[in-house]
Amino acid sequence: MSAVIQAEHLQKKYNNTVAVHDVSLQVNQGEIFGIIGPNGAGKTTTVEMLEGLRRADGGTIRVLGLDPQREGDALRERIGIQLQEANLADRLKVWEAMDLFSGFYRRSVDWRALLEQLGLSEKHNAYVSKLSGGQKQRLQIALALVNDPELVFMDELTTGLDPQARRAMWDLVRDIRARGKTVFLATHFMEEAERLCDRIAIMDGGKIIALDTPQNLVHKLGAGNRVIFEANGNFNAALIENVIPDARIEREGERVTIHSKNDRLASAVVHILETNSIPFKNLRTEQPNLEDVFLSLTGRAMRD
Repeated sequence: MSAVIQAEHLQKKYNNTVAVHDVSLQVNQGEIFGIIGPNGAGKTTTVEMLEGLRRADGGTIRVLGLDPQREGDALRERIGIQLQEANLADRLKVWEAMDLFSGFYRRSVDWRALLEQLGLSEKHNAYVSKLSGGQKQRLQIALALVNDPELVFMDELTTGLDPQARRAMWDLVRDIRARGKTVFLATHFMEEAERLCDRIAIMDGGKIIALDTPQNLVHKLGAGNRVIFEANGNFNAALIENVIPDARIEREGERVTIHSKNDRLASAVVHILETNSIPFKNLRTEQPNLEDVFLSLTGRAMRD
C-alpha cells in the first residue's frame, strides 16, 4: 500500500509556545486517517503544515510525493481542503461559489453533478448566508471536491452540527473514500473518529501519544465493560464486591458505575440487585472506547 503522506519529526513554535513537537506519521492511499485531541493539541497546525498553508520549523513532509512548500501549486491541484470556517461572502450564491472555485484549477469536475450528489441541487441559487449549518458543511465538501482531488483534508468537519446532520456528514466521508479518495480527518469528537477512521493518531500537547487502529487502541487499554444504573441509599457496594472480585465501583449521588472484566457483568449485577431487593433504574452497559483511551493516556477527559 503506497503512502500519500509521509511526515517526519515535524516541529512548530509560536514565540515560546511549542504547538507541534516531533510529530511523525504516514497516511496510506485509500484510508481514512484521523488525528484526534482536544482544542489546542496541535491538530490544526499539523494539518496546515501538511497542506502547505503553514511552514514547519523543522522536519520533512512529502504529500503525494511533493514538498508542500516548494511545490505548493502542484500539490493544491491534487488535494482538497475543507476548512473549519470559510469566509464566503454572504451574498454569494451556491452556484457562484462552485463556479468560482472550479476556475481555480486546471482540471475540475462538473460541479452541477457534485451538488446533486451532495443534496444541494435545490439550493444552487440560494445565498450562502441562507444555508443551514449542515448545508454549509456540504457546500464546503463540494468545494473541496471540485478539482477531483486524490487526497481530502477535513478539519473539525461536524463542529456545531446537530446529531442528525453529523451522521449525514459521516456518510459523506465514507462515500468520498468509496470513490477512491484518501481522507485526512482532524477532529476532537472521539465517536466521530471511532466510527470513521481506519487509523488514528492521538495528539496532546503538540505530540502524538498513540497511533493505531481504533480497535487496537481500545484493546491495548485492557479495560473491562461498564454497567451504569441509578440506585437509592440502600445500595451497598460490598454486595457487588463479594460476588465480582475485580469490580471497581464509582458512585455520584444515586448514579452507580461498575467496572469489571467479567464477561457477564450486566447479568451478574442485575442478579445481585434483584436478589437483595435493591430498587434500580436506567441500567445500561457501555463498552470501552476512545474516550477511555484518551483518559488513560492523558489523565483527563476530552471535554476538559
